[in-house]
Amino acid sequence: MLLFALLDATAKHLSAFLDVPLLVWGRYLVHLLLMGVTVLPSSGRQLLLTGQPGWMLLRGLSLVAVTLLGQLALRTLPLAETTAMVFIAPLLVAIFAGPLLGEQVRPWNWLALLTGFAGVLLIVRPGGALVGAGVAYALAAGFCYAAYQLLTRRLATSEPPLRLLFHTALVGTLAMSILLPLSWDGRLPTPGQTLLIVSLGIYGGVGHLLLIHAFRQSPASLLSPLLYMQLVWATLLGWRVFDHWPDGPTVAGMALICAAGLSSAWRRNSPASGRKTGDG
Repeated sequence: MLLFALLDATAKHLSAFLDVPLLVWGRYLVHLLLMGVTVLPSSGRQLLLTGQPGWMLLRGLSLVAVTLLGQLALRTLPLAETTAMVFIAPLLVAIFAGPLLGEQVRPWNWLALLTGFAGVLLIVRPGGALVGAGVAYALAAGFCYAAYQLLTRRLATSEPPLRLLFHTALVGTLAMSILLPLSWDGRLPTPGQTLLIVSLGIYGGVGHLLLIHAFRQSPASLLSPLLYMQLVWATLLGWRVFDHWPDGPTVAGMALICAAGLSSAWRRNSPASGRKTGDG
């Protein structure tokens, strides 16, 4: 979670000097090269071949959209508030998993979703300091992140974790290689900025790899609350790096989103639910 928060903080810093599509392209390219050096030689065709290429492509594009929209939001929004709005995704997953994956949607799923959206309203309340376009980008990133998680659940039963991780990097690199010439403003990074762009791919690639291993080693009921540590790290990094601390209503909204997400995760993974998940 610290690596993901560092990724967002570094991207926010770089977006003040460089075009966002360039940052997203660099993030996925480094991720792909990292896997190409460390994993591809030993895995070979097993890493490349998939029986569900369409769903793998859609999953990869969903995460590209999350990255692109999230970094566009970070250009104008504080780090902690952006992270909190994207974290509406687990609540959306709990609702849409019913019609899309055949999972049972209980009344407390809807209560958690409404509580989470109440938290979002506190963060983006009328008269607040957040810019409208940035809010729209952040919420759109949250919906795309929910789609990514739902597709991950669908594919996790048939696709090994490293194949999922590799195809994420591959689709992201190819998609941004097509988009970059159409949207890049031509600004080139300095050597120092290039190193920071490389760090984006390292943070993202290693962070996702650690998350996969975490969910393979421990039950989701134990790990789900720890995912919200990203919001804590984002708040601290926003304070130390960008000199921003959320005001009282914003902290209350962030707390509501966390409480709703934790409650939903606890109920979904409790013994009474008769079901365990581990889809990180």
